[in-house]
Amino acid sequence: MAGHITVEIMADMLRGAVSEIRENHELLGRLDSVGGDGDHGTTMVRAMGAVEKAVGAAGGGLKALLYDVGWAVLGADGGSTGPLFGMLFMGMSDALGEEEGLDPALLAAAFRSGLASVRAQTKAQPGDKTMIDALVPAVEALCAAAEGGAEAAEMLRLAAEAARAGAEATSALQARFGRARNIKEQSIGTQDPGATSVSLIFKGFLKGAEQHA
Repeated sequence: MAGHITVEIMADMLRGAVSEIRENHELLGRLDSVGGDGDHGTTMVRAMGAVEKAVGAAGGGLKALLYDVGWAVLGADGGSTGPLFGMLFMGMSDALGEEEGLDPALLAAAFRSGLASVRAQTKAQPGDKTMIDALVPAVEALCAAAEGGAEAAEMLRLAAEAARAGAEATSALQARFGRARNIKEQSIGTQDPGATSVSLIFKGFLKGAEQHA
């Protein structure tokens, strides 16, 4: 990986995310059926289909790739969570210029910008049992790793671990957003599907990057 994320590596990271969502869409549906309408897996597969198509059609650099992916997800019927993933990718694009590769500092800046774009679109806070409970710790772990001198591969590994832990921790929370909030304390005991999707996406990012190790 040579310490930098190139457009080819980013494309494989995105493909990795697509694969993880597809492989686990039934789990996502089951989690969503507890307090929602059970279609989170289906809508995330649709959103990831848009990601895959955008990656396949991409011909520019990193900024253009992430912008095109984000725009494609925004245009897909990805339920309530899908558009937030679109904002994640578009926010990442906003942090970039015409760089051919992202060093650790720029990779952190891209994810930090992506998180800011997501948080500008939702009032959800950590602890509300949403995707934020996995996304915030993932980006914080990635940025802390960069500040500590880690290379990109280690940053992504720590981000994936933090996203997984954040998603698992939502099982103990009561939902305060979405349809799941209507079942109140009955939402306790089940992982949030949106946070689980974030965990799967970061796991996919890591797997995609590791192809270039």
